[in-house]
Parts: sequence; C-alpha cells; structure tokens
Amino acid sequence: MKRNSQLDDCLRQIKTDGCCILESVIPPEHCAKVRESIVGTVGRQRKSYPDAPSNVGFTPSVINHDQSFVEYLADEMLLRLVGRLLGEHARISFTSAIINEPGNERGSWHADWPFNQKNAGHIPAPYPDAVMHLTTLWMLSPFNAENGGTLVLPRSHRQPTNPTAGGGPDPDAKLGKEINVCGSAGSVLVMDSRLWHATAPNRTDQPRVALAVRYAPWWLNLEVLRPESDERKRMCDEVGATDNVVPSIRADVYERLPLQVQPLYRHWLERTSED
Repeated sequence: MKRNSQLDDCLRQIKTDGCCILESVIPPEHCAKVRESIVGTVGRQRKSYPDAPSNVGFTPSVINHDQSFVEYLADEMLLRLVGRLLGEHARISFTSAIINEPGNERGSWHADWPFNQKNAGHIPAPYPDAVMHLTTLWMLSPFNAENGGTLVLPRSHRQPTNPTAGGGPDPDAKLGKEINVCGSAGSVLVMDSRLWHATAPNRTDQPRVALAVRYAPWWLNLEVLRPESDERKRMCDEVGATDNVVPSIRADVYERLPLQVQPLYRHWLERTSED
C-alpha cells in the first residue's frame, strides 16, 4: 500500500511540477563504487567525444563501456512509474554519463529530445500537452546548488514550446522561479522531457557525477539518433542538419545484461550485415 501511495505521489508531482525524485534507487552503500566506475570510464572515453562543453565529461551509450549500474535499471518503482506514464513496452532511448566538473559553465535553457527544436528529429512547436518522453538523472554524487545540481523551471513542461524555438525568454537568462535539483547520491530525478532545464555551474572542487537515462514509448521513432540508420542519413547527413548520436548497443554487452533489463534495450541492439 505504501508503494502505491509513493507511486501516486510521483505521478501527481510529474503532472503538476514536471518532475519528482525517487530516493535510493541505487543503495547508498553501492553508489560510490558505481560513481568511481563511471568517472573512470568517462575519463578513458574523453578523446572520443571532444565536442562536450568545457569542463563537462560526456559519454553517450555509456552502457557499451560500463555496466556497473545495469542491475538498477530494473528498479520496480521506477519501471512502474515509467509504465504508468508511457504505457506498456516502454524502452530506453539514451544512456549517457554526464559529469559537471569544477568550473563548468552554466548551460542554456532547453527541453530534451524530441522537444528540442534545434534537433533534426523534433516534434514541432507548439507540441501537444502530453507525456511522450521521460528523462531520468541518476545522482551518483549528491546534487545541490553548489556542485551543479541541474537547474529546472517547475511547471514549464505544460508550455507548448521551449527556449530552443526562439521568440521567448533568453535561453541564457536566469529565471525567477528556477531551482537547483537537490538529492542524495543514489536518487533518481524523473522528469517529463518537456520540462525546461539547464546545466548548472559546479562551484566545488569535486565533480558532480550523473547518468542520464531516457525512456520512450514503443511508438516513438528513435532511428534518427542511430548513426547507421537510413533516417539519420535522410534527416541529418544529406541535408546538413544535426541531432544527438546514440551508438547501438553491442551484442556482447546486450547478452550480459540482466534478463529483466534486456527488453529495455532490445530495439537498440547493434545490427549485423545479415539483418
């Protein structure tokens, strides 16, 4: 009964404010080990992704390089929440590592894919008032105002557009009702991907470490994100447009995933010449 009440509370918060926090999805006693593993992986992969902003470590499809966190992707409460919001057969669209290092700069206000109007694959504004994609930020470090806890603008998810479309608030301006997301290590921020948010500066001497795991309903076409897809060639490469790049998951990585996690990545499995 308590878990049902927690689920209902989260659903209300997401509907009203655009986000909620699930605590201790990664047990606190295990979080340090996962954090250290991710920091090491991002460091080793850094030369492969030179376009990341200054003092920000970024690795897309980090699951190909690090599986220290995969058992927690099947957290019961998280999957129940995703299922209630996106329906059956929801799947993971992005799995990225993002580290705000000391001295990183504040980022611009935006909404995540597919609502970022600068991406080739986007739902044109004004878009429908419906939950169509979820962003989760896994706090491998505590999040607070000093170390770069993500900036969000509560209730902005009900707007029919966001600052990436232009013609609205300055994407780089401080907004009166903005807040830093704060939470303990091991907690997960769940937000409607329409919610306006921005990278926050880290004013401490320690990195703020996170995973960004995003979820899509079965019907949302993700192929523009896949580097080798025809949609990518047609919508980006052939016309000089840009979008996020999400490398396919390698077959050997997929086979090692827990059975309850594999369905979340089945669609993202690397294609062979026989496919």
